[in-house]
Amino acid sequence: MRILIFLIVSISLAGCTQDRHQEDIEAKKAAYFQQAEQGDAHGQFNLGVMYEDGKGVSQDDTQAVSWYRKAAEQGHARAQTNLGRMYKKGRGVSQDYEEAVSWYRKAAEQGYARAQTNLGWMYEKGIGVSLDNKEAVSWYRKAAEQGHARAQTNLGWMYKEGRGVSQDDKEAVSWYRKAAEQGYARAQTNLGWMYDEGRGVSLDDKEAVSWYRKAAEQGYARAQNNLGIMYDEGTGVSQGDKEAVSWYRQAAEQGYARAQNNLGIMYDEGRGVSQGDKEAVYWYRQAAEQGYARAQTNLGWMYADGTGVSQDYKEAVSWYRKAAEQGDARAQTDLGSMYDEGRGVSLDYKEAVSWYQKAAEQGYARAQTKLGWMYVEGTGVSQDDKEAVLWFRKAAEQGDALAQNNLGAMYAEGRGVSQNYEEAVYWYRKAAERGHALAQNNLGTMYAEGRGVSQNYEEAVSWYRKAIEQGAMDAQYNLGLSYERGVGVIQDYEEAVLWFRKAAEQGHALAQNNLGSMYVEGRGISQNYEEAVSWYKKATEQGHALAQNNLGVMYGEGRGVSRDDKEAVFWYKKAAEQGVGDAQHNLGMSYEQGAGVTHDDKEAVYWYRKAAEQGHARAQNNLGWMYDKGIGVSQDDQEAVSWYGKAAKQGLATAQNNLGVMYTEGRGVSQDDKEAVSWYRKAMEQGDVDAQNNLGVMYAKGTGVSRDEKKAVSLYTKAAEQGLATAQYNLGSMYAEGKGVTKNDKTSYMWLKLAQYNGKEGMQNDFDIMTKRMTLIDVNEAKKRAKICLESDYIRCN
Repeated sequence: MRILIFLIVSISLAGCTQDRHQEDIEAKKAAYFQQAEQGDAHGQFNLGVMYEDGKGVSQDDTQAVSWYRKAAEQGHARAQTNLGRMYKKGRGVSQDYEEAVSWYRKAAEQGYARAQTNLGWMYEKGIGVSLDNKEAVSWYRKAAEQGHARAQTNLGWMYKEGRGVSQDDKEAVSWYRKAAEQGYARAQTNLGWMYDEGRGVSLDDKEAVSWYRKAAEQGYARAQNNLGIMYDEGTGVSQGDKEAVSWYRQAAEQGYARAQNNLGIMYDEGRGVSQGDKEAVYWYRQAAEQGYARAQTNLGWMYADGTGVSQDYKEAVSWYRKAAEQGDARAQTDLGSMYDEGRGVSLDYKEAVSWYQKAAEQGYARAQTKLGWMYVEGTGVSQDDKEAVLWFRKAAEQGDALAQNNLGAMYAEGRGVSQNYEEAVYWYRKAAERGHALAQNNLGTMYAEGRGVSQNYEEAVSWYRKAIEQGAMDAQYNLGLSYERGVGVIQDYEEAVLWFRKAAEQGHALAQNNLGSMYVEGRGISQNYEEAVSWYKKATEQGHALAQNNLGVMYGEGRGVSRDDKEAVFWYKKAAEQGVGDAQHNLGMSYEQGAGVTHDDKEAVYWYRKAAEQGHARAQNNLGWMYDKGIGVSQDDQEAVSWYGKAAKQGLATAQNNLGVMYTEGRGVSQDDKEAVSWYRKAMEQGDVDAQNNLGVMYAKGTGVSRDEKKAVSLYTKAAEQGLATAQYNLGSMYAEGKGVTKNDKTSYMWLKLAQYNGKEGMQNDFDIMTKRMTLIDVNEAKKRAKICLESDYIRCN
């Protein structure tokens, strides 16, 4: 019961208070009216205030102006100031800045500080008068010296900016402090900023926080936002996302655009609040619609990405453009990207370059990197490696990892700068240490190849692994290579296959090709030609030239697919036109053999030459053969020797043997048996069957070497057991004559018969001589031995 009575009493008291307040207003109004009608300026001024505020009377700007004017014309400074404000805002009168200035001046010249401040502002902004910063400073100073906080703040700002006075941060701080100590929130915020930046005072984040807090607790939105930033970044206070959100929200709800944008970011990133894309969009939009460029950019990104809103590239472009036209570098860059990729606008590389350039010239690193790439590619601008390097360097020096990587690549390739591997490594390392996956892979490659650093496969592998942790498929491929070759790691084909597959499944064409080859060779995995073909095809779909050649080989040999020479030629040609030496060689062979194409020796020579000029040893040998025999070209022994020599020096056994033949016969070179023997020996040591036979001939005749018939027999035997008819004939002859071996007619006949089986012609006379020396039983036994030898693949020949 007591509570009820108390409430009733309280309500009654409140009602009484309100009644008394209304009675006070009515009394004041009556007094003001009486004073005003008697011509009292103060009463006229007060009555103007009542009409302007709508207190005790219906709000009426026209009446307010009328009463302000009556008082102002009597020289009432406050009335003159208020009348000036009404003209400035166009309230109760037509807006007239010059008239506003006139009334401010009348009051200012009487020493009224608020009018002096307002007049200073009109000079600062050039409204109603010509812009004049010195005059603005003069009026601000007059008011500031009277202790007017707003004037002190404005004067501090003029010192900070160096407008109308010499720039002086210490003087700015001094004036801000005077106003701040009066509790003026804007000055407190500005003073906090000076501590935050260390301008005019020693940098002191805690002091900055202290001043921001004083202003923020008065509800000043800019201070609330700044205090939020301090909590957001953990500067001057313990980092606290929730506290940051609280302050951002207070400012945002007052309509402060920066805070709205910052609150949007917190929702976007889920910091201090539950992650909410729609809430982020809401706050970005609130700020964006006020024209705040950063929020417009962020809102554009949300539309571009389809986050929190339905994806809409045109809407993204619209918001990017609004911000870009205000000079926001990130928006200019993003707008450039939209033109670059043809999203939301028609693809236009020149327009992309234009926006990149605007942002790049503001020093925005990402735009500088993109602009550099446009110069590398010659897209939207004339191709210019030097210009690319210039922009990459600007961004790289700001720490942009992609630019650092790109600059490293320019040094590695000698594009736009002199090739310098050490410099390439320097920039790759910079980016790699910032966690850039491409750079980590590239740095690994430099270690693997010993370019710009001492070769170190283990270090290479270490960097590949770092890049792989970020999913870099180039690094997965390179680690696969390391395992395949056993460099930097223990050779492990299964591990190689694992990494090739990881990269291949991401669409890495080189890895797809290599995985195909692992299936062909059955290394690290069960041999499977069909699977090999499948991976080669995936790589060819990306235009990978090596895979095109490999797929051609599979069709040419009928492995994993039905044999199809025409299809083989199709893929050889695709790869050959991209400059792949193997494919050019294979295409040349197809033309020479008429496999999948009409036989054409000239075309064969054309493709052999293409490959040969790239240093392809087999093509060099084949081109030498074409000159040697005059096939598809005019016969030319010297040209034949030249091409055989190029291939022979690369270690191709067939070419070494062919070169030996040219020295034996003195064709294209001076006849030189010793040189011939030297080349035969090189080829023989690689197992070349023709060279084994030819070197045997040299030992049998004692040309270029001391005669050694046993050595000749040994070499003939090696070649004969590999099915070489000439060697079989020569070996048969040695057995027939008992040279280097015990004479044995049956063994002689066997080897001669094998030579005949393998295509040796013109041997009838040899057989006639042998049959005269042998019984029919011995002849039949020799024929039987020859058959057994042939059928056993030369294993059972004795």
